[in-house]
Amino acid sequence: MNERTGPLGGLCGNGKEQLCCISVDKVFDSARDKDCLEDVRVHLCDCGQEIVDKASAVRCKSVEIINTNIHIEPVPFNKGFYQVTVRYYFCVTLEACLCGGRVQEVKGLCAFDKKIILYGSEKNVSVFTSDPENNSFCFDERDLRCDSEPTLPTVVVEVASPICLDCKLIERIRPFGHCCMCIDAIPERIRARFEGDFVDGVGSNNVYVTVGVFSVIRMERKVQLMLPACHFCLPEKDSKPCGNDDPCSIFGKMQFPLGEFYPYADEYRGNGDRCVHGNKSGSCDKCGK
Repeated sequence: MNERTGPLGGLCGNGKEQLCCISVDKVFDSARDKDCLEDVRVHLCDCGQEIVDKASAVRCKSVEIINTNIHIEPVPFNKGFYQVTVRYYFCVTLEACLCGGRVQEVKGLCAFDKKIILYGSEKNVSVFTSDPENNSFCFDERDLRCDSEPTLPTVVVEVASPICLDCKLIERIRPFGHCCMCIDAIPERIRARFEGDFVDGVGSNNVYVTVGVFSVIRMERKVQLMLPACHFCLPEKDSKPCGNDDPCSIFGKMQFPLGEFYPYADEYRGNGDRCVHGNKSGSCDKCGK
């Protein structure tokens, strides 16, 4: 067995390992996707709708995912497989061009439903955990339940920052794009992020955006694993206060951020021993390297 340095400087592999039982989230299945959400309608509040109706053109400044709804349902006749429905809620920041060359920002909401089937195994048990804040032998009526359904796995959705690919201003009477929800289905926690009341079926214009989304979806379950352990993970650093409180002295120890001014500076270094000015490392007065 190869020797490995432990977290406290000791050596693992010298026969001093101990078996340790831990509870972790095991990934049973996962998938990565690159979705192009084309012509999704942007829901606007009353004040935003008035601005869009007066606009001659609209462009999208940014798109942000503010929340998701995740629903899991077992797939019939396929034990261990589950259909996952994820509804993304996007906050879209628009820039509307008005008369006289004026520009005004408008925030809107759009949603998109994504479905995927993943394997999550089966676990036909009821799971109960203790609550340290309610450590009492007498039961609370709210805790009493009768749940005969199998324990569902946990779904984790990771999403990168969305990319706005297109933005269109279309007359409302013209059939265009698609939308997966009405304004009555918007959750209260989502409404609270916007100023005003969402409107539908009013105004002369609608806004549609095309968004690119990179996502990774994982299906996990709690499992218990037996692993070899060398030491407990204890911190090695000491929390020592800074000895010199002089701000200029602290600033003087910082390296010059050459990469902020010349993004490709590192690519032009010769064999790693010369800086962009041709001087050897540690001897350049221009960049401090």
